[in-house]
Amino acid sequence: MIHNQLMRAISYAATKHDGQQRKVDHTPYIAHPYRVAMLLKEHGCDVNIVIAGLLHDIVEDTSGTFTEIKNLFGEEITELVRYVTEEDKKLKWEERKQNSINKIEQAPFHVKLLVCADKIDNLQSMLDSEMLYGESMWQAFDRGKAYQQWYYQSMYNSVISNLPSETHHPLIIMFKQLLDQFLENRQQRG
Repeated sequence: MIHNQLMRAISYAATKHDGQQRKVDHTPYIAHPYRVAMLLKEHGCDVNIVIAGLLHDIVEDTSGTFTEIKNLFGEEITELVRYVTEEDKKLKWEERKQNSINKIEQAPFHVKLLVCADKIDNLQSMLDSEMLYGESMWQAFDRGKAYQQWYYQSMYNSVISNLPSETHHPLIIMFKQLLDQFLENRQQRG
């Protein structure tokens, strides 16, 4: 049976992201948080982390607020979402990304798994789009491919930072495999 909070989160996320589309392939945006949540669920994460996966872009990309999330889903889920949210959109892209990288370096393990699921879906989407649309797909991004490669490599390093060396969670492994593919594309074309 599906958890009530999870059902509410699906509806809330679908409503908040209504009308939004992904940058390159223009699929409904809700597919991204849904895939992130399903990756987390598939890998045995707690229901609160799965819900945070559904809600991870609400504050950053919609009119939703932390207060709204707290009222609907509680403090724990709000804090998970807060960890992965770029709060000051006025900062330059590089500064926002570096702040996120720094924040995740010291984050709890379950937050790092949430980041992995998000980055796995983003990387897979970028790899697929690049196969379909070629280099022109990078025009849809604020920063081009080289910047994206820097960001994803740095975020991976942040995720694995402060983890015991024997930590081999499948989401971390998947993140690394997709990152290697993404970086390999740089070497092949560069």
